[in-house]
Amino acid sequence: MSVPLIAIVGVCASGKSMLVAALRVRGFNARQVMQEHSYVPDMWRQITKPELLIYLDAGLATIRRRRQQPDWPAWILEREIERLRHARAHCDLYVKTDDLTPGEVLDRALALLVDW
Repeated sequence: MSVPLIAIVGVCASGKSMLVAALRVRGFNARQVMQEHSYVPDMWRQITKPELLIYLDAGLATIRRRRQQPDWPAWILEREIERLRHARAHCDLYVKTDDLTPGEVLDRALALLVDW
C-alpha cells in the first residue's frame, strides 16, 4: 500500500501545522503549503503535486483568539480567502476548525485517509 502525498492548505491559525505534525507521526506523507501567501492560484498543486488536498478554515474571531491578537486585521483574512479560492474549490476535504479540537480535526482527516 502506497502512502499518498497530502497537501494541507488553509488560512492562518487554522491548524495546518498541527495537522501535518499529527499525520506525520502516524506515518502519512503530509506537507503544509503556504498557499495563503501566494498569488499563484494553484501553487499547492505546482509545488507538491499531492494526491490529496485538505483545506482548513477558521473565522476571524478564532484566528484572533488563536494568535492572541485581538486586532489582527480582517483584510488579511479576506486576502487569504481570495488566494485560497482555487485550493478550496479542488480540495478533497474541507474542515472548518473554529469549534474543533486538534484531535477532532485529525479524526476528520483520518476518516478521509482510511481507504488509503
